[in-house]
Amino acid sequence: MDPIQKPAPTVSSGTGTADSKLHFLDYWRIIRIRKTIILAVFFLVVLTTIAVTYYLPVSYASMVRIRVEKDTYDISPLGSLGIGGQQSYDPYYLLTEFEVIQSKKILYPVIAELSLTKYYARRAKSELEFSEPEVYDILIREIDVKQFRNTSIIEIRAKSPTNTMAADIANKIAEHYIISRNKGREDRWKRGNETLTNQLEEVEKSLAEARRTVDRLREELNVPDINVEGSYSLTLDTDKMRHLESLRADSTARLTMNRELLNQMKNKVPGELRTFLASATPTAELTKLIGELNSAEQTFESLSLDFGTRSKEMERITKIIALLNDQIEAQVRGIVSAREALVKADQETVLHVTAQLEKEVSDDFKRTKENRPYFQAKRDLEDQLRLKSVLMSKKFAEEIDAKIGKSTSVEIIQPAEASRKPDKPNKPLNIAMGVVFGLMVGVGLAFFIEYLDTSVKTIDDVEQALQSPVLGVIPQNVGALIHEGIDSPHAEAYRVLRTNVLFSRKDPNLRTMTVVSGGAGEGKSTTIFNLATIFAQNGSRVLVVDSDLRRPSLHKLLNVANNIGLTNYLLAQQSLEEVIQTTSIPTLDFLPSGKLPSSSMGILNSVKMKEFIAEAKRRYDFVFFDSPPIMGVSDASILASEVDMAILVIQYRKYPQQMTLRAKQMVEKVGGRLLGVVLNNINISQDSYYYYYSGYYYDYYSKSEDSKPTQEKTEGKGKKQVLDIKQKY
Repeated sequence: MDPIQKPAPTVSSGTGTADSKLHFLDYWRIIRIRKTIILAVFFLVVLTTIAVTYYLPVSYASMVRIRVEKDTYDISPLGSLGIGGQQSYDPYYLLTEFEVIQSKKILYPVIAELSLTKYYARRAKSELEFSEPEVYDILIREIDVKQFRNTSIIEIRAKSPTNTMAADIANKIAEHYIISRNKGREDRWKRGNETLTNQLEEVEKSLAEARRTVDRLREELNVPDINVEGSYSLTLDTDKMRHLESLRADSTARLTMNRELLNQMKNKVPGELRTFLASATPTAELTKLIGELNSAEQTFESLSLDFGTRSKEMERITKIIALLNDQIEAQVRGIVSAREALVKADQETVLHVTAQLEKEVSDDFKRTKENRPYFQAKRDLEDQLRLKSVLMSKKFAEEIDAKIGKSTSVEIIQPAEASRKPDKPNKPLNIAMGVVFGLMVGVGLAFFIEYLDTSVKTIDDVEQALQSPVLGVIPQNVGALIHEGIDSPHAEAYRVLRTNVLFSRKDPNLRTMTVVSGGAGEGKSTTIFNLATIFAQNGSRVLVVDSDLRRPSLHKLLNVANNIGLTNYLLAQQSLEEVIQTTSIPTLDFLPSGKLPSSSMGILNSVKMKEFIAEAKRRYDFVFFDSPPIMGVSDASILASEVDMAILVIQYRKYPQQMTLRAKQMVEKVGGRLLGVVLNNINISQDSYYYYYSGYYYDYYSKSEDSKPTQEKTEGKGKKQVLDIKQKY
C-alpha cells in the first residue's frame, strides 16, 4: 500500500488519462521539483524591484487639513425662524469643493506666487520657462484632495522632489482657497445689494406713475374713494344689502310658517279645527268661549239627570250652548281669515324685498363697470406698494445681516510641514512587495508549467494512462552495474525489477525479452543491460544482444569493439561463436550489433533473425535484446513481435503521456506481450513520492559503507524486498 494516500482516480474515456485531486504533499512535491524555476523567478523579481526602487527619483509629500463648511451666520438672519448656522445636508458639497480646489481659479495664483513656472523648468533642466497651462498639468498630477474619514475636513496633499516646496504648495493652495471663498461671498453680497437697489429705483418710478393714473381716473369717473393708496371700497352699500337680505330671509320664513299653518287649518274638519286652533294659535276670546261651552255642557248633563229634557232650565242651557257654538265658529272663521291675510302680506313683502335687492345689484354692476379702470389702476398701485415694501425689507435685512457677519466657513486646522523622509519610493514596502510578488509569480509559474507538463510524473499516471503495472523505479545517475559491482545501491532497484519480471511472466518458457521506449534517450539500453547483469549475477546464463542496429551503444558500456556482431551473423558472414563476446561476469555474454549495410535495413524481419532467437533461447536461460525507439523506426516493433516479452521504459518528466500510450499501443498492435513499465531517471532526493518505493535502501547502503554487510545479510534483505514486491503486485 502506498504510504501517500490519494483519492481514487477517475479514468477518462478514450484517452486513458485520469484527473485526480492533488494532496497537500503533491503541492509540496511540485514546489520541490520546480524549486529552481521558483528561486530564479523570485530572485529576478526581487532584484528588479530593488533596482527600480533605488533608481526611482525621490519625492516628498506634505499635507494640509482644512475644515470646509457652508457659509453660515453668527446669529439667525433677519426674518429667519431657524437657528443661525443650520444648513441642510448636501452629499455632493465636499465633492464639489474638491473640484474647486483643483481648478485653475485656485492653482493659477499658487503657480504665480511660488514662481512654479521657473521651478518646474529647473527641475526638468529646461532652458525655457514653462507656461502656466504646462505647470498646471504637472501640478494637478502632484496634488491629491480627499475627505478625511467621514468629516467635513479636506486633506490637500502635495508632492515635490524637495520637502519645503511640497509644504509650500499645500499651504498656498489652502490659503488661496480660503481667499477665493471669502472674496466670492463678498462679491455675491455686493451683486445682490446692487440688484436690490436698482430694483427699488425701478419700483419707485412705476409707483409714481401708478399714483398719477389713479388720481386721474378718480377725478374723471367721479369715484367717491377718499383713501387713494388704501384698499379700494366697493360701490355697493353693504349695510343696506345686509338689511334687505335679512328682511327677505325673515319674510320668507314667516311666509313659509304661515302658509304651512294655513294648510293645516284647511285640512281639518270643523270639530278638529276648533281643537287645533285652541292648541296651535290660541286667543283669549276663543279660549274663554271654549271654557264657557265646556261649563254649559257639564251643567246640561247634570240637569238632564234631575229634570229631564223638557224643563225650562234645560231649554235655557240648550240655548246658551247653541249661542256659544255660534260664537266659537265665528271666532274660528275669523282666525282662519286673519291667517290668510298674513300669508298674503308675507308674499307681498318677499316680492318687494327681492325686487329691491335685484335693483341694488343691477345698479352696483353698472357702477362697477363704469369705475373698473379706476379699480384696476388702484390694484396696480397696491401691487407696486407691496413690491416696494418687500424689496425695502429685503434690502434692510441684507444690510443688517452684513453688519452681523458670517462665521468663518473655511479654516486651516493643520498646516503642512516639511517632511523629513521621502514619501516615494517606499523602499521597505516596495522590496517587501517584490518579495511577495516574486514568490507568488515563481510558485504560480511552477504550477503553470506543471499544468502544461503532460509527461509521466507518478506511478499513478502510468497505471491510469497505460493500464499497465509499474515493474520498477530506477533512480538518476545509474551506470553499468557490471562496473559498479553487486553491492551498488543502484543494483537493488534492478533486483526489484528482476523479481517483478519473473512474477509477471505466466510461462517459465518466456525467456526472451526486449526493452522499448517511445522516444530516444529514455534509458532503455542501460535498463536492458543492467537487468541482464542482475540476472547473470543471480546465476542465470544470459545473453545481451545489441539489436539497435542504427545507433548501437551497449558496446560502449563494455568498452569493446563493434566491428562484427549481429549483422554479420544474420548476413551469414560469421558464425554465432565468432560474434558472441564474453564479459567479466562468467554467465553473461554479449553480442554487439555490428556494422549495418545500407542494403540490409530490414534484416531484423528476416527468417534468419527468427532462427537466431530460437538458437539463443536454446543456449541461454534468458536473452535480452536492445532496440531503437519504437516511434522512430520499425525495428523495435519487429523485435517486440518476435521475442517473448517486452518492457516499456519511460523517462520521468520527459515525453508526453500520449507518446508513451502510443508506444504501448504499437507493441500490442504487432502482437507483443507487454509485461509492464519501468520508470527511469527518478530523482529520489527531490521527489519524496518515490522514496517510499525505492529510496529507503539507499539509506541502508549508505549507512553500511564502513561495515560491509555479509552475503547472508544481503541475500536476506533481497528476499525480504522480493516478498514485499510480491505482495504489492
